[in-house]
Amino acid sequence: MALSRQDFERLAAFRLKLRQFHAFSEQASGLVGITQQQYQALLAMRAHKGPGTLTISDLAAEMLIKHHSAVGMVNRLEQQGLVRREGSNSDRRKVAVHLTEQGARVFAKLASVHWAELRRIAPDLERFFAHFAPVARAARPANGKRRARS
Repeated sequence: MALSRQDFERLAAFRLKLRQFHAFSEQASGLVGITQQQYQALLAMRAHKGPGTLTISDLAAEMLIKHHSAVGMVNRLEQQGLVRREGSNSDRRKVAVHLTEQGARVFAKLASVHWAELRRIAPDLERFFAHFAPVARAARPANGKRRARS
């Protein structure tokens, strides 16, 4: 499918909106003394629904980063008192990560401002998705299931 000039303009505008949200997140996170990526880690911890506890390996996978990068991030979050580690009784190689009370407070504050910002920009995002959605619908048969790729 060939894209039109208008399609390219929409893609660029959408990318700009994502970058603006990312910049917002960096600024909001910085105001409470953490990085935007550390906020993402706290979000992954808070949103984890199992099974079991979130391990550092799970965190790395969730954040699309290497294991050693997740270890470093957990080290820094632990030094700030925002998370604590807990070794696994069944597998000594696994380390679970939990929010501390302070981490939960910091996270709740940041999550609230992120939620408000997303609600503010939702109309813009809805307009973008309205343009992208017909493409997604065209890729599905009438029964709503995606076609298998060959």
